[in-house]
Amino acid sequence: MNPSKAFLAAALLASCAWLPGQAQAGPKVIAIAAKRFEYSPKEVRLKKGETVTLVLTSGDVTHGFLCRPLKIDSDIPPNQETRVTVTPDKTGEFVAICNHFCGSGHGNMKMKIIVE
Repeated sequence: MNPSKAFLAAALLASCAWLPGQAQAGPKVIAIAAKRFEYSPKEVRLKKGETVTLVLTSGDVTHGFLCRPLKIDSDIPPNQETRVTVTPDKTGEFVAICNHFCGSGHGNMKMKIIVE
C-alpha cells in the first residue's frame, strides 16, 4: 500500500471511536488528515461542552493546525499522529488554518469547525 493510502486508512480507522455493543471509553475521536493544500474533512461539527480528541495526520510535509478561538495550536509532522483534546466553551463557526508554510497553496489551507 502506498504511503498516502496507508495514511488515509489510518485516519479512517482512528475515526472509529467505538464499536456497536461496546461502551464508549473516553472522548469522541475525529480523524483529520492534512495534505498540500487541504484538510479532510473540510468541516467538522462539535458540541459545546463535549470533549473531543482530534487525531491529526499528515502524509507529506509538516503542517500546522491553528484555531485560536478554540485554543488549538499544533504541529502535524509527516507520518505521525498528533492528538489534540479540546472541549469547546463557545458556539459558532471557526476557521482552522495551516500555520506552517507548506508550499504555494498554503494560504488557502483552511478547515471549518462548527460548534453547536
